[in-house]
Amino acid sequence: MSTEVRVPALGESVTEATVATWFKQPGEQVSVDEMLCELETDKVTVEVPSPAAGKLAEIVAAEGATVAPDALLATLSAADGAAPAPAGTDAAPAATTAASTGEGKGNGQAVDVVVPALGESVTEATVSTWFKAAGDAVAADEMLCELETDKVSVEVPAPVAGILAEVLKGEGETVEAGGKLAVMAAGEGAATAAPAAQPAAAEAGPATGRKGEDAPSARKMMAEADLSSDQVSGTGRDGRVMKEDVLKAISAPAEPDVPAQAARAPVAVEDAAREERVKMTRLRQTIARRLKDAQNTAAVLTTYNEVDMSAVMTLRQEYKDLFERKHGVKLGFMSFFTKACCHALVEVPEVNAEIDGTDIVYKSFVHMGIAVGTPSGLVVPVVRDADRMSFAGIEKRINELGARARDGKLSMAEMQGGTFTISNGGVYGSLMSSPILNPPQSGILGMHKIQERPVAVKGEVVIRPMMYLALSYDHRIVDGKGAVTFLVRVKEALEDPRRLLMDL
Repeated sequence: MSTEVRVPALGESVTEATVATWFKQPGEQVSVDEMLCELETDKVTVEVPSPAAGKLAEIVAAEGATVAPDALLATLSAADGAAPAPAGTDAAPAATTAASTGEGKGNGQAVDVVVPALGESVTEATVSTWFKAAGDAVAADEMLCELETDKVSVEVPAPVAGILAEVLKGEGETVEAGGKLAVMAAGEGAATAAPAAQPAAAEAGPATGRKGEDAPSARKMMAEADLSSDQVSGTGRDGRVMKEDVLKAISAPAEPDVPAQAARAPVAVEDAAREERVKMTRLRQTIARRLKDAQNTAAVLTTYNEVDMSAVMTLRQEYKDLFERKHGVKLGFMSFFTKACCHALVEVPEVNAEIDGTDIVYKSFVHMGIAVGTPSGLVVPVVRDADRMSFAGIEKRINELGARARDGKLSMAEMQGGTFTISNGGVYGSLMSSPILNPPQSGILGMHKIQERPVAVKGEVVIRPMMYLALSYDHRIVDGKGAVTFLVRVKEALEDPRRLLMDL
């Protein structure tokens, strides 16, 4: 029995990709989730993992071929030594992310669904949403559930076609990388292998005011500590209590006996039916906490200036076609701003520094954070050693990180270690704003909308494309003089880009 390898979803509005590289050749053995090939679209690079363990039987789409979503890329045959399927059945090969857990009924061999790699330094995630319930039929690579970490969302596809037999981790539960999420009965005819059990999160439980039960480990720990779920603040999906919530409640010091704050009630009774209460995602909670910490810890002050973008726009218009032909990437504004900031940070190094206890740590390098808005919230991937990169190198890296951010595929390593940040609210039409520091950094530059305005030039009123710039800085280590000097140097470099070439 062969297993098909097909093109995965390529993203919204992306209709085709090019097969860039095959990492395996026909006849080679592959394990489940091992990378088979790499696809390239106009925006992102997509890796295609093996849906099953076995042997690569045939490559249908060779390197350089253009393929559409769900197109057939290759076929796999059963691994050497695998037990043959019973005659007359459509049994799928014993493909699984873990060892088979038992004998199947008919062609319903049990296949484990496990938590995929979550990224460097990320060891656990929360089960956010199950798209399928026990007993549902699923196709290979169809999304079963979504996991949330502090930074990214991870989709878990079905390793084989078959029936979702049992859900082991309900929504709101915490899981570790490599942990077991569910069990599938492989094969299109495996419906008889699906037990009547439903996900644990869907079982009837005590009335707690939540949509599902608390995590089993949390319930056990609350019983041992003689706590009720009403006494623990749940951070799981829909307010479910997790194990770490109970640990926090047990270790928290006793507080004065004050009336608990009730949930805010609608101003008018008739408004209740028109409101929706949604639990914040872990990413949104992290964003909220870090932004509030920045305001509570740093002495944040913002200084403003404006820049005439005529020179940058003229230079970009003149060289954009030649730049793209040579470097394979479009010449945008971000490389100019990144270069201008790196140039200014050399003169005002305290803006590129951070406070560590009673010490100031000065950085002789620039790891530039670029704020990116995604459907899940704001993330800040980092362009490392931006001060050593060319315009083309900066543009390529920003495009790569931006695409990975929007697809929710950034690793923790790609969002850590930034020394300064640029935030571009202008893409959303913002004319002026005060950006909030990204701790422990001491400075962040806010870009805004380019708008034609009348300005005085050599005694004459002319119309120029102008942009307001905002620098928010930590006044504990950056004085007003240094902040203003930094912003003026950025302005000068943008209004006369030749200064960047001459280090002026």
